Amino acid sequence: MILRSRREFLSTCTSCVAYGLLTQGSARAFAQEGNTQRGRIRPVRARYYTNLDPETTQCLLCPNRCIRKPGTRGRCNARENRGGEYVSLVYNAPCLIQLDKIEKLPLYHFAPGESVFSIATAGCNLSCKYCQNWQFSQKPPYETENYFLTPQEVVQKAVDGGCKTIAFFYTEPVVYFEYMVDIAKAARRRGMRSVMVSAGYINDEPLREILAIIDGVTFGFKGFNDQYYTDVVGGKREHVLHTLELLEKSNVWYEMVNLIVPTLNDNPDDIRGLCGWIKSNLGADRPLHFTRFVPEFQLRNLPMTSQRTLEEARKIGFEAGLSYVYAGNMPGHEGNNTYCPHCRQVLIQRIGVKMKKNNLKRERCPSCGSSQAGRWA
Repeated sequence: MILRSRREFLSTCTSCVAYGLLTQGSARAFAQEGNTQRGRIRPVRARYYTNLDPETTQCLLCPNRCIRKPGTRGRCNARENRGGEYVSLVYNAPCLIQLDKIEKLPLYHFAPGESVFSIATAGCNLSCKYCQNWQFSQKPPYETENYFLTPQEVVQKAVDGGCKTIAFFYTEPVVYFEYMVDIAKAARRRGMRSVMVSAGYINDEPLREILAIIDGVTFGFKGFNDQYYTDVVGGKREHVLHTLELLEKSNVWYEMVNLIVPTLNDNPDDIRGLCGWIKSNLGADRPLHFTRFVPEFQLRNLPMTSQRTLEEARKIGFEAGLSYVYAGNMPGHEGNNTYCPHCRQVLIQRIGVKMKKNNLKRERCPSCGSSQAGRWA
């Protein structure tokens, strides 16, 4: 089944990446299980900043390096100068919590079929004009409905939900760095894993710190055009490429996702450049997900990405020598499945973000016996 109309897509794809938003009502119900108390914002001292003078702070967490006077927030809306001290406004204050399948992130080569406990706070250090979660990512925590959950309570709720993995998802986890670090450490002490969905807009030192305590990353590779990153994303591509190079040197499993936006980053030459860079710098076995854009936020005037465009992007990826290339947000399409790059046997069959069948045998293809890249258990 291939869904061609926008109406068909929206009615069938509510569980997919682009329409994975959690409603405030369901967040409230899940957060309040076990008598969890909603709480007010309690600022905590941020890490990775310096004082330029007794009153002026400069954030060192991400390449934006915001310089702020007392009473003003950083670009991310999640951090603020309070009397010369830089503080996080979102510690213990998630605005989104959800039980998901790990394929929704999307991570296709990491514990397939498992449920994850997803969490997010308000804020983002980029300003993507197509953001699907803009009601939370482009708002300060004072404008979202938040829930008081300590790192230990987050881990316990994941356990109660039957999850072995916590996912920092829906908004940019870099902006709640302190909270994420403490949750990941608490999870590891309980023998659990943590993964993050990130655009990779982060400086080296905090990146190395988080990579030492998490297990997986979905990396939002927005495009391969400097102007696109500047005009549409609000960042610089050079920082993203550098993050990927550091990520490749780590022991963390990661996959990349590229949302294809019609007329803006769907140029075949740019897609070839992206795939070629991945092959040359990261290797053939790093999964790449091309996903369908659905009109949202400031780009409601654009059409939804066509099936043909996604199929062509996937073809370009294979032609560039990549082993695992996916076409996402098209439920029922073969591009959701994992195939053996050697014999083309179907290894994992999916419908949308739901795993239908897993044919892997001890991380190997059952047909040709070749080992498959991933963290499967």
